Amino acid sequence: MTRIESKFSKLGNAGKKAFVAYIMAGDPDYDTSLELMQGLPNAGVDIIELGVPFTDPMADGPTIQLAGQRALAQGMTLQRTLDMAAEFRKSDNTTPIVMMGYYNPICNRGVQKFLSDAKSSGVDGLIVVDLPPEEDEELCIPAQRAGLDFIRLATPTTDEKRLPKVLTNTSGFIYYVSITGITGAGAAEVGNVRPQIARIRESTALPVVVGFGIRTPELAREIANVADGCVVGSAIVAKLGNGETPEQVLKFIGGLAEGAHSA
Repeated sequence: MTRIESKFSKLGNAGKKAFVAYIMAGDPDYDTSLELMQGLPNAGVDIIELGVPFTDPMADGPTIQLAGQRALAQGMTLQRTLDMAAEFRKSDNTTPIVMMGYYNPICNRGVQKFLSDAKSSGVDGLIVVDLPPEEDEELCIPAQRAGLDFIRLATPTTDEKRLPKVLTNTSGFIYYVSITGITGAGAAEVGNVRPQIARIRESTALPVVVGFGIRTPELAREIANVADGCVVGSAIVAKLGNGETPEQVLKFIGGLAEGAHSA
């Protein structure tokens, strides 16, 4: 059983939903982001989504784009992101790490080398938003052979014809994007999310976690109540962008986690 499967199993047995937190590796600098990452489990985070800074993040809104730019300006790279995961693993061997990024740095490193290094660094799953299901042989299938979950995104525009293709070869969980557009745009609405989650669950037994547009404990609770969990990213990253300390950001995250866990 993978760390991701184990986490959802444990949460399910406890009657709880998952809270996933996204942070950008290296934002605002390596040491600060590592300190934040190390504090996430105690703040109530069940799964860590670790962003890899990239120069052309097409799925990300201004908040996360700026975080990536700050990280890149501090010399953050794919290797240092892997180093950060490995450092986290020295004190935590149970919290799943999902690395979120784009294919270009992975391709540049070499797929097999990247997968080997990611696995040895303690990474459990990948979200690579610019590789569609038609390119599964490129990374998805090799990743699963290496023991890494490959998590796919479904969106409001993923229709009945497209959904089976999206679900094929997906593992770990399904990430449902609650709004159409980039990260940080708009707010999730439970009335829109509920029927979409029900539709996805008709086609898969995988957990369905909802992200995009969640900024408050109240909304985290409402969304988690109709799904298997929720993801918060831009609202967390914005706190760092405003100069808040890891302690302040972790307090904010704790409130979000409490909201999701009370669903």
